[in-house]
Amino acid sequence: MINIRDAEIEDIDRINDIYNYVIHEKFKVAYLIPWTKDMRLEWFKEHNHKEYPIYVAEIDNVVIGFVFIHPYRQGRVALKQTAEISYFVDNNYRRMGVGKKLIEYMELKCCILGIKTLFAIIIDNNEASINLIEKCGYEKWGHLPKIAIFDNIEVGHLYYGKRILP
Repeated sequence: MINIRDAEIEDIDRINDIYNYVIHEKFKVAYLIPWTKDMRLEWFKEHNHKEYPIYVAEIDNVVIGFVFIHPYRQGRVALKQTAEISYFVDNNYRRMGVGKKLIEYMELKCCILGIKTLFAIIIDNNEASINLIEKCGYEKWGHLPKIAIFDNIEVGHLYYGKRILP
C-alpha cells in the first residue's frame, strides 16, 4: 500500500536517487548534470515547507516517489495563489498509479494552503508525463518551442495548468 507523508531530511538520498535517474534518462527535466547530495540538502533546507510542501510516497518504508510545489514568479504577490507542481517516481514503480496519487494528494493540500492554480512544465516529448498530467485533468495552456537542447536535439516546454478550488 502506498503511504504519502511529509518529506524529511532523511529522505534526501532517495529523493536525489530518483531525480538523478530522471536526469540520466534525458528529455525528462532540463538538468543535464546530476545533483550532489549537498545540492539536494541545500534545496531541501531552503524550500519553504509550510507554504510549498514536499511529500514522498513510500511502500514498506521505502521512498518510491516525491512531489513538491514551488512559487510561480516568487515575490509577485498577485501570483501568490499559483504554484508549479513537480513530481517524480522511481523507475521501478512507474505506471502503478504512484504519480497520480502524488498529484492528487498535492492538489488536496493546495486547497488547504490557498493555492488555486497549479501548473506543470513538461519537456514536449515526455509522453509519459504528458499522459499522466492530462489524466489528472490538466489542460495544455502553452508551448515554448525549441528552448531546451539535449545532445543537439532541440525540444520545447509545455505548460499544463489546472484550477483547483476548495
